[in-house]
Amino acid sequence: MATGGNAIRGTRVGAGPMGEQDHGFHADRITVSYWDALGNETVRHFAAGIPEEEIPETIDSPHSGLPAGRDKANPPALAKTEPYKTHLAYVKERRTEEEAEALLDDALQSLRERRGQA
Repeated sequence: MATGGNAIRGTRVGAGPMGEQDHGFHADRITVSYWDALGNETVRHFAAGIPEEEIPETIDSPHSGLPAGRDKANPPALAKTEPYKTHLAYVKERRTEEEAEALLDDALQSLRERRGQA
């Protein structure tokens, strides 16, 4: 005799004494549309009794990963992307030794003042 799992034959997994209405599938809902800068529409559903101020003005669009707003005519702008910088570009931005020493001295002085060891 082949048996598998612990489910009783003829029942659905997860079925219980509660019906769909008890799970909230038939609850009153409102539909809110969000648009991103590329024109993608995302629809979200919220409970009908939720206050208007609890509905977010912006969300992240699952289509593009961009922020999406409720105003179709004025969606949030595209994020500015920085061009890729090479290691040499970062090296050129480093501070001089004198600037680094001055910053370190300022930091040490402020720590000493906080501890009362000035």
